[in-house]
Amino acid sequence: QVLLVESGGGPVQAGGSLRLSCIFDGRAFNTYAMAWFRQAPGKEHEFVASIRGNGSNTKYLDSVEGRFVISRDNTKSTAYLQMNSLRLEDTAIYYCAAGNGYRNLEWKQYRYGGQGTQVTVSP
Repeated sequence: QVLLVESGGGPVQAGGSLRLSCIFDGRAFNTYAMAWFRQAPGKEHEFVASIRGNGSNTKYLDSVEGRFVISRDNTKSTAYLQMNSLRLEDTAIYYCAAGNGYRNLEWKQYRYGGQGTQVTVSP
């Protein structure tokens, strides 16, 4: 069984930065692709970014490319999402997920998901 715990969310002004962390409590972290999704009120989970188990490949939502960076530290079983130049439309609950393929873009394709951390961007 795997437990994912996100942290690092909070209020931030537009243009600011936040760094989200996702601690993976389980075995064989480096064999899982990790991803970040977000969910705004009344909407479905939206893919944000993903990274391969060994960190060699990443994938991003077009609207965050160049602003967000996904990374991982396999020695700490932790994934990160560095978010820069935040916009009002980035406001959402951010979830991390663990699964078998970093190319997967759907929440349901990931085997494990966390409880989320709220990010609120204000003018």
